[in-house]
Amino acid sequence: VQLQASGGGLVQVGNSLRLSCAVSGGAFSRYGMGWFRQAPGKEREFVGAINWSGGRTNYADSVKGRFTISRDNAKNTVYLRMNSLKPEDTAVYYCAARRDGYADHRSEAVDYWGQGTQVTVSS
Repeated sequence: VQLQASGGGLVQVGNSLRLSCAVSGGAFSRYGMGWFRQAPGKEREFVGAINWSGGRTNYADSVKGRFTISRDNAKNTVYLRMNSLKPEDTAVYYCAARRDGYADHRSEAVDYWGQGTQVTVSS
């Protein structure tokens, strides 16, 4: 199973970005999908997750109300729409997949990881 994240870049405070993660080689429509991020000198942290059907989502408190995770099972792709970006959102963003289909925040429950895409928010 391969996860290919894209869409990162350099943006100014208050602007928006949409990350995409295309999944190949697996049963995407059965996977719970998530996004994590890691800032320099910090541990990887949970951002958001969506269950296999898209009917349930879960967000970190730090991004709730600003970020939206969604999925398109026909395109084997999960998205992270990030609005009202802040400098503290600067990090490498990783997409993740869980075979059990749940929208879970635990990194230890992830079965597959993507390679990461850099998001930099400048003030």
